[in-house]
Amino acid sequence: MKGIHINYAALAAVALTLSACRKQSAVSELEKTATEMTKTEPAPAATGGERGPAAAGPAPAQQVKQALADYKAGNMEDAVTRLQLLRATPVMSPQQRMTLQDSVAALMTEIYALAEKGDQRAIAAVARYEKMQTAR
Repeated sequence: MKGIHINYAALAAVALTLSACRKQSAVSELEKTATEMTKTEPAPAATGGERGPAAAGPAPAQQVKQALADYKAGNMEDAVTRLQLLRATPVMSPQQRMTLQDSVAALMTEIYALAEKGDQRAIAAVARYEKMQTAR
């Protein structure tokens, strides 16, 4: 009987270890997104030659790199704003969009954790994020 409990405990420890290894930091997710954005720049959508207002700015890869630099410098609100504007860009491949979504999720997870600890920059970034989400 004791052997079964030991096996369950060992199995639980292995499962916990494997699940902890999967967690990615916001920085690594943003770096992965920047790499993905530079791989293939999709052709503009065939909408009669019109491009959205967000498409007129810098390339998506450059925007992700700037968001990464903003986040590393502690400008969380700027990073959130830049990524939210990039999410609204219609000219992106499905793979690029999924990678971007993963980055935003990782970034916001870290920012929410910092905001819960009372970080004023993170609180401002959360407020900006929520304002941009409701304005869509």
